[in-house]
Amino acid sequence: MTIGTQDILSKHNARWLMDIAADAMLVADADGRILLSNPAAERLFGYTRDEFIGLTVEDLIPRRLRAAHGDKRAAYATQTNRRTMGAGLEIFGLRRDSSEFVADVSLSPLEEGQVLATVYDITLRKQAEQALAGAREFAESIVDTMQEPLVVLDADERVVSANRVFYQVFQLTEEETLGQLFFELHQRQWDILALRQMLAEVLPQERRSKAFELQHDFPGIGRRAVLIGARVIEGKSARSNLTLLTFLNITERKRLEAEQARMIHELESANEELKNFAYVVSHDLKAPLRAIGSLADWIAADQQDRLDEEGQEHLRLLIQRVRRMDGLIDGVLRYSRIGRIHEAAVAVDLNELLHEVIDSLASPGHIAVTVAPELPTIRAEKTAIQQVLQNLIANAIRYLDKPQGRIEIDCIDQGESWKFSVADNGPGIESRHFERIFQLFQTLNPRDRVESTGVGLAIVKKIVEQCGGQVWVESTPGQGSTFFFTLSKNIR
Repeated sequence: MTIGTQDILSKHNARWLMDIAADAMLVADADGRILLSNPAAERLFGYTRDEFIGLTVEDLIPRRLRAAHGDKRAAYATQTNRRTMGAGLEIFGLRRDSSEFVADVSLSPLEEGQVLATVYDITLRKQAEQALAGAREFAESIVDTMQEPLVVLDADERVVSANRVFYQVFQLTEEETLGQLFFELHQRQWDILALRQMLAEVLPQERRSKAFELQHDFPGIGRRAVLIGARVIEGKSARSNLTLLTFLNITERKRLEAEQARMIHELESANEELKNFAYVVSHDLKAPLRAIGSLADWIAADQQDRLDEEGQEHLRLLIQRVRRMDGLIDGVLRYSRIGRIHEAAVAVDLNELLHEVIDSLASPGHIAVTVAPELPTIRAEKTAIQQVLQNLIANAIRYLDKPQGRIEIDCIDQGESWKFSVADNGPGIESRHFERIFQLFQTLNPRDRVESTGVGLAIVKKIVEQCGGQVWVESTPGQGSTFFFTLSKNIR
């Protein structure tokens, strides 16, 4: 027998409330036949009010779940009770177009075995829950793979959670740790006062983090320096705030820092000794050298007629070597000053600077020095870049052995750096000597044939490398050499 609307809902207001309800509502009899629907249910399932009449509840459920649902519906009919949202039966709903959605259903018994079902589409909520669960699982996997111990404390300083490494390092089990007061774990090993002071500093500053160094006696490995990071995770109230603690063993780092400090001290002492050495060289060595030079010059000027040809040659060599010794001392002083005396980096016009350098060197007439047009203005210590260019060009002039010598100077923009080159058509250098020529006092020709202190290229290398650049040579014996060096554009 068909039950009419008035039989189902005796009061007009009840039907009116059902129609204006935002949630989908259905009334079914004890056999699961749908007797009544509201507009929200019609929108949710895609059926009209007339189409609902005659359908069963199982028609609104995917076919694979209908048998099980029928059993649950029958069980509910034998012991009806009101089920509220959150405690309702979670099922999958089936729309008229065969699409499915995740649902929550609240059931309320009516007269004569009829049931009022309120249906909620919780698809978005389930998706959000799944995403949250996935994010939580991902976060937990990250925490568990961290190499540093990690522990979370509640407002009472009890352990809420810890990662695998924490249990391993502190040799504790979950049973010994979770829910326990953190300060009672290894309490004799911690500097409790310092640790409490650390937490007192960070706890009032929500969303702030701090790091502190403490000492701790670890089981089996002894006392270690530990960097403890503390961060407050803000909850809905101060009582729900959590404190995240991480522990990093910095014993080796502290040892390396101490070693570094010792080496820096030794380096500073060595630099001070070098400075003192330079002072001794410039004052105590040059004084007798100047006396020897003056005496040799006097003999050459006033006693030359009394010397035979061999004596004059010996005197010439004496004067030459005194001057070379003076040049070597000056070279050592210049080399020792590199890195100790700095100028401010300024804009250096290479066109103007190279013109000054070339004029000061006064190259012989058979040597042509050419400079690439429109060289840039770079930022550098002017004296340093001047020394580099002057030494490279002077070297090229000194060793040129061709009737018509050529020296070409260029600069290329490499993006973040400048690449300089000084090329010549001189005798060239064998590749086995490429590294040796940049060492202090190293020359490839006898000093009595080509006057050189062997300091120039060593100065070039030291200046360029202290500026963060590189210097190298490319050469073909008999055809010439090209010296390259780079300078960063970020010199400040």
